[in-house]
Amino acid sequence: HDAVLVAGKDLRIEARSRVGLWQVVPFAILVLVLLAFAIGPDQASLRHAAPGIFWVALLFSTVLAIQRSVAVESGEGTRDGLRLSGIDPAGIFLGKAAAIGLQLLALQLVLWAGVTFLFDVRVHVVWLAVVACLLATVGLACAGVLYGALSAGLRVRDTLLPLLVLPVLAPVLLAGSKVWQAALDGTVSSGTQWLKILVPFAVVYLVVGIVLYGPLQEAG
Repeated sequence: HDAVLVAGKDLRIEARSRVGLWQVVPFAILVLVLLAFAIGPDQASLRHAAPGIFWVALLFSTVLAIQRSVAVESGEGTRDGLRLSGIDPAGIFLGKAAAIGLQLLALQLVLWAGVTFLFDVRVHVVWLAVVACLLATVGLACAGVLYGALSAGLRVRDTLLPLLVLPVLAPVLLAGSKVWQAALDGTVSSGTQWLKILVPFAVVYLVVGIVLYGPLQEAG
């Protein structure tokens, strides 16, 4: 119940501000286009690089979504009010992770369409790519909320957060790219091997976030 309340609050704020629509989505598409320009006009090279480009754009956009989630509660007394509201810290963590996760899922649909249109790629094993996206979403959202809470009380959080988060999310970039490449090539066995990285990543950050978000919130 607490998680649903917090997720609903964050999603309503995003719906009213439209930051995701007017900033995060255009940024993600811009990353796709710029990386395509960097690789060049060769269609074969673009198809080969498409999985990596997809996940790089997703990771950079995730940082923006996390920064926005932290900024929502950076106002005067907002975080104190949330702590004093009686809401379970684990519920706050799960709610904020769910809100970010839903935004990332919507963003992945846009990126998937963009990669298909710009690079003319077709995913042959759709379920494999979808499972990778779902697992990565859980891991990205949970890790993002956790490190967002870690940097929330610092004045330099806007510049510190990417330095904290991006190295931690490197396994998602690697495994996600490999799974997508396998999904494009139709090699299921190769893709399922890389899913073994995404599963523990998501589970570990989900459990750690539930346990440690309360102490991090108090410390901030």
